[in-house]
Order: sequence, then structure tokens, then C-alpha cells
Amino acid sequence: MGRIFNFSAGPAMLPEEVLKEAADEMLDYRGTGMSVMEMSHRSKAYEAIIQEAEKDLRELMNIPDNYKVLFLQGGASQQFAMIPLNLMKNKVADYIITGQWAKKAYKEASIYGKANVIASSEDKTFSYIPDCSDLPISEDADYVYICENNTIYGTKFKTLPNTKGKTLVADISSCFLSEPVDVSKYGILYGGVQKNIGPAGVVIVIIREDLITEDTLPGTPTMLKYKIHADNQSLYNTPPAYGIYICGKVFQWIKRMGGLEAMKVRNEKKAAILYDFLDQSKLFKGTVEKKDRSLMNVPFITGNTELDAKFVKEAKEAGLENLKGHRTVGGMRASIYNAMPIEGVQKLVEFMKEFEAKNL
Repeated sequence: MGRIFNFSAGPAMLPEEVLKEAADEMLDYRGTGMSVMEMSHRSKAYEAIIQEAEKDLRELMNIPDNYKVLFLQGGASQQFAMIPLNLMKNKVADYIITGQWAKKAYKEASIYGKANVIASSEDKTFSYIPDCSDLPISEDADYVYICENNTIYGTKFKTLPNTKGKTLVADISSCFLSEPVDVSKYGILYGGVQKNIGPAGVVIVIIREDLITEDTLPGTPTMLKYKIHADNQSLYNTPPAYGIYICGKVFQWIKRMGGLEAMKVRNEKKAAILYDFLDQSKLFKGTVEKKDRSLMNVPFITGNTELDAKFVKEAKEAGLENLKGHRTVGGMRASIYNAMPIEGVQKLVEFMKEFEAKNL
């Protein structure tokens, strides 16, 4: 069987060019006589890999000089604790709940201080982004937290919340590098790379330098201090070396594709093909308010669970994999990250049209 179109929410498909390059270098990385998997993270060759990856990411995102880039482990979920441990000086933080992951982050922060829910869209199964133009921001809040793109529910903040001068912290796992971003609007942006950038096992944290201090909550483990990782250029302990190497290749691929402006155009084009079909379909319908739709994750339903299951099964047989929706929403979800070619979305829509004709 050849390559399929993989609509998984993560780990998700990677650019074929990148996989081929990695395959070519698998046994012998640039004359070193070994694979990057086998390489000491203290070696000159590896140092060059991680430094180049950071340089390319800085270039792609126009990261200001007063921000550090950290390649860490523990996934986005470990950041749920790391953020309050490092930032909760007043032991107060405000959370905007737009899905499962923001909710988990909020619950974790509640262990370390007073976490306040200042807006939520749980009343309608997270199918929209609440109005965040005038929020009841706590006077002594250390930061305001959002999950910018909600993988499960297919929503995206199109406008960042008005934090009234408080530090904004954002989980950007599922929209990372999908479009240009103004890094200076955030105190921290971070994401697991397994959706849009690389293999599972790496989380990238972009953090403003004034937020990196010795002054963490009592009992903070050494490994959960941003300062430790920043001072050691992400090499305090053995990093997820191979994962970072693949991320570096993806950064170069995005640069070859024309950078984040080009990615945005490409992603808008792909999403429009699918949303335009959903908007006129008699069988399928999208589950998200139009104004809040994600370019990356598109949930949809038929309204009949048996039909949904039949669709997922037949789609898989047609080489369209991992379209089953998250259990909390049901139905289907197509994740169409950077690496998904336009042909994949066209093929999905063709298949949906055929399925609709047969099953209406």
C-alpha cells in the first residue's frame, strides 16, 4: 500500500520531502558515520543541528531578541504545571476555557494557586470562542491563559483577548507555524510539535526573558525551571535530539515553501475547499460557529452516529485515515495541518460528495 492521506489530529503527517531527507541521512548523517539518533547531544555535529533549528524558527516567526526559544520534553501537558510554577508570583492566574486542553491547564494551575475562569464556551460544547474584548481580568493576575487553536473542537482565536496589560500565555500546539504571528503580543507561546512540526516528544516554548527568573514557586523541580533550560541552551540534559532534528528539517521546508505568509494562503485555500462543501452539503454539517473556525481542525457530523461510523470506515478503505472525531464531539474531524497537500482535501471532499449521494 502506498502513502495514505492522514487526517490525524496528532501525531500527524509530515512533509514527504522531510521524511525522504531523514531516510537518506538515517545511517550516516553528513559524513559522521552515524545516525542523528546515535549522536551525542554534546557533539559539534548535534550542536550545529539544534542551533540551526533555533535560527530558522526565529527567522520564520520573526522572534524578537528578548525572547528565548526552548526545545523541551513532557509535551504541552507538562507546560500546564511549568507555567504556574514559574509565573505565579501572586498565586493568581486567569484562564479562558475553550476546550479540553485549556480546562486541563486550568485544573493543573489550581494546584499551585488561585486559577479563575474568566470566560468559557463550555455551555455550547466549545463550538465558539467567547467575546474576550472586555474580560473581568483579576487585578493581581500573574498571567492570562488561552489555548489558541482547539484541536478537538475546531475553534481558533482570530483576535487575541484584551488582557488589560497582563501577560498573555498561549498554547499554540495545533496552529504552530500555520500563519504569521506577532510574538511580541505574548509572554509565552508554546506547543507540542506532533501536529504541525515534527514527531511526538518535543515541546517548543518561546518565552520573554523577563519571565525567566530564579524566583519559582517553592518545591519547583529543577527540570521544570525555565531558567535552567534557558541558561543551558536547551541542553541541560539529553534533549529529544532526533525530534528536534526533524523539526529543523520542517522549518527549512516551510522556508522553501515561502514562509508563514505562504503557509497561511495555502492553509486558507485548503480549509475553504472543505468548509465551502460543508456549508452547502445536505448530509454533512460543520459544528463550529463560522467566525471562529480553525484552518487546522475541521469537525463535522451527519447527525446520525451509525452513518458517521459508516463514513469513517469507508473513508479509511478509500485511503483517507483517522477521520473519527473526538469522543466528546462525535462525528468526524479532518486535521489539515501544513503537511496535508491540497489533493488530500480535494480527495476528501470528492469522497464526501459520493457518500452523500449514496446515503441521503
